[in-house]
Amino acid sequence: MHISIISPVYGAPTLINELVSQIETAVNEITDDYEIILVEDHSPDNSQEIIRRICANDKKVKGVFLSRNFGQQYALNAGFDLSSGDYVVTLDCDLQNPPSQIPALYKKIQEGYDIVYASRQNRPDNYFMTQGSKLFNKLVGFLTDSKQDESLAEFAIYRRKMVDAMAMMGDYRRYYPLMNQWVGFKSCKIPVNHDSRTDGKESSYSMRKRIELAISTAIAFSTKSLHLIVYLGSIITIIAVLIAIILVIKTIITGIDVSGWVTLFISMWLIAGILIMIIGIIAVYIGNIFEEVKHRPSYIVSEKINFPED
Repeated sequence: MHISIISPVYGAPTLINELVSQIETAVNEITDDYEIILVEDHSPDNSQEIIRRICANDKKVKGVFLSRNFGQQYALNAGFDLSSGDYVVTLDCDLQNPPSQIPALYKKIQEGYDIVYASRQNRPDNYFMTQGSKLFNKLVGFLTDSKQDESLAEFAIYRRKMVDAMAMMGDYRRYYPLMNQWVGFKSCKIPVNHDSRTDGKESSYSMRKRIELAISTAIAFSTKSLHLIVYLGSIITIIAVLIAIILVIKTIITGIDVSGWVTLFISMWLIAGILIMIIGIIAVYIGNIFEEVKHRPSYIVSEKINFPED
């Protein structure tokens, strides 16, 4: 297979037919040796029924139905594992990533790159979506000591060797923007317009989900949070010692004893809060270790359509 196109499907049933049509129009400019893998992430609508109809009429379209909602990154994981193309394209199902730009990505990767990203230009998202994206990327970048480009999303083209390299990573938690950076290889980006959704729906990624993803990703891919605890503990210790020295000097100079119950009360609550925070962060890391050692799969496929074994 020359090109595999992977699209996680969730919450956009009215766009699936148009998505497939636009992908086929774009990819036929490159080759007729391709596959379109629609990974249905247990969407609470009739997406499965629509995908079944499309697959029945077009053998180049392959359906993958997950047993429950695992999330976008794990739907991509399933698509990567089941793809067979020398080149692999990933894009969202909401048509904000215009499939018409696939030939441009393909042309650029022929210059010797291993991954080419689509850099979103002229984003039509509302203020809260835009700011949420900026906050998410800044938080992930800070907690993982990595550079996160907020203009990049899931629209990209990979060479097979990069897909195989990411498959070698045994992490239970997946976040491909960081995994792409970790495996390395030669990358670049090209500007691509980011279109509006034509179905009138908003993204299912709320601010709460973004923050949760940022924290879980940071803990899964970095130990910086533990280092921050050490720094915080050191700073508090230094401040406490300085305050103690100041109180001793003040008592010696003025001869007035400092009331102890106020400082004791504040110190107890401060120390208790810090300890709870430290224990909480360590507990999250232990929880991640617990998830990893169970060796559970990142996703479970309940059904596949139009794959060779079918």
